[in-house]
Amino acid sequence: MDPDAAPDSRPELEGVPDDAPIVLFDGVCNLCDGFVQFLVPRDTDGVLYFASLQSETATAVLADHEPSADDLESVVLVEGDRCYVKSDAVIRIARHLGGVYSLAAVGRVVPRRLRDWLYEYVAANRYDWFGKKDQCLLPTGDVQDRFLE
Repeated sequence: MDPDAAPDSRPELEGVPDDAPIVLFDGVCNLCDGFVQFLVPRDTDGVLYFASLQSETATAVLADHEPSADDLESVVLVEGDRCYVKSDAVIRIARHLGGVYSLAAVGRVVPRRLRDWLYEYVAANRYDWFGKKDQCLLPTGDVQDRFLE
């Protein structure tokens, strides 16, 4: 998924603006869940939406992108018609948080191959290091409408 590739179309999602960034994550991974729990309170403008990779929403959102949700072991960011994975996704998510988190953009000076190698290493070991849940996170409160089923 080359971020500079021609954009694909994203399906309509009820209540979600067309250009809203959607973070797709492994809903049973403790590390990924922790990442989402980190993002929610720091996304003070409430621009990020979330869906687990195991959800029908993720399958629909990724239908026009390669690889499929079944093949991903990555945090994915879908912005409008663009799809970002691995370290590119993390850097762009940090940009949405703004403030000090936008400094993560400096990571772009590190070659993508090296950034993604480190990302893939952690992803390959995430269940051993951080564990796995039996089911996906069930959000509550005012952020519940930002979690897509």
